[in-house]
Amino acid sequence: MKVLIADKFEPSGVAALEHEGCEVDIRPGLKDDTLRDAIAETGCAVLIVRSTKVTEPMLSVSPKLNVVIRAGAGYNTIDVGAASRNSILVANCPGKNAVAVAELTFSLILALDRRVVDNTVDLRNGVWNKSEYSKARGLKGRTLGVVGLGQIGQTVVHMAEAFGMHVVGWSRSLTSDAAALLGIRHAPSAVDVAARCDILSIHLAATPETAGLINADVLDALAPGSYIINTSRAEVMDYKALAAAVESKGLRVGLDVYPNEPEAGNNAFADDIIKAAGVVYGTHHIGASTDQAQEAIAAEAVRIVREYKRSGNVANCVNLASSSAADSVIVVRHRNKPGVLAFVLQKIRGDGLNVEDMNNIICQGGASACAQIKLAGRIKPETARALEHENEHIIGVSVFDVAG
Repeated sequence: MKVLIADKFEPSGVAALEHEGCEVDIRPGLKDDTLRDAIAETGCAVLIVRSTKVTEPMLSVSPKLNVVIRAGAGYNTIDVGAASRNSILVANCPGKNAVAVAELTFSLILALDRRVVDNTVDLRNGVWNKSEYSKARGLKGRTLGVVGLGQIGQTVVHMAEAFGMHVVGWSRSLTSDAAALLGIRHAPSAVDVAARCDILSIHLAATPETAGLINADVLDALAPGSYIINTSRAEVMDYKALAAAVESKGLRVGLDVYPNEPEAGNNAFADDIIKAAGVVYGTHHIGASTDQAQEAIAAEAVRIVREYKRSGNVANCVNLASSSAADSVIVVRHRNKPGVLAFVLQKIRGDGLNVEDMNNIICQGGASACAQIKLAGRIKPETARALEHENEHIIGVSVFDVAG
């Protein structure tokens, strides 16, 4: 199986893919038309990317491309809609960078509290200003607000415990019981989290539902002088409202993500939020950039390829249908012989029905199997009888309505 790697990828991951018998083509500089042409030229079945954008022209250029793997947690750089239209499965590597991002989150929190950047700048400029920089609040006993409690958010919660902090959190899926298990207080909204915390840390995925979720209402709920950290995605925050809040409320801000990030690793960069007056610190979208995280992500990408190569299943797939149009399921118990499923599908086709999902389970010993076929509609009674009596290898047929 051919695998095209169009981004930086750990050598250990490349070696593991080759050990699996994959033909690996490594071209980390590909993007835009050159990536599209490489997909067509190589005839790759799997494309692995990290930060490179994958667009519709790339996803429609080759009928051999089956899977795109984002070697990272998010997948907003991939046109998932275009992938779905072309029957290409998209997978990611969630949680493998959780510790790295959480570590950077606390690096920014501590840097804001002790004003590490300003200390360093003054020292390098020959200025000794201990009286100014001796003013710090400390973290113990303060309240950290966490918005987004996936694996990264939960890792931040555990680190906060080590600092003796209280935590209040919200996410769309967080319940009071789940919050209690994490040892945190549950808030009903992001606004409520902001109103109850000293430091607000954002750990949301970039989705249509989270776009601009950290807006002026959330920022207005923060107390003057609060800290706010965003190491997730720029799309989840209103940066104009943030710049205004920095000026009006004296917020201290730590950022790893920005609305207008350059695509290249070394490039000019300008963003209004960096020019905002007050304490605004930033890093270069490096949250996942530790050796440990990259090794873990590479290992997960290899696992996805391995499982796909061996079973056809794509782990961590993000573009499977969330619901099915199936109205019924037909269960066909049969001898494990060639042509049985073709016979069944031909009969279903005769009734004008579409197969929404299908699974054929081989029983122990391999002599028999059980096919479970979900249909948009219900086969005719005479079709069910024909299935049972017109093929000597079919043992029994049952039809059930799908629960709504």
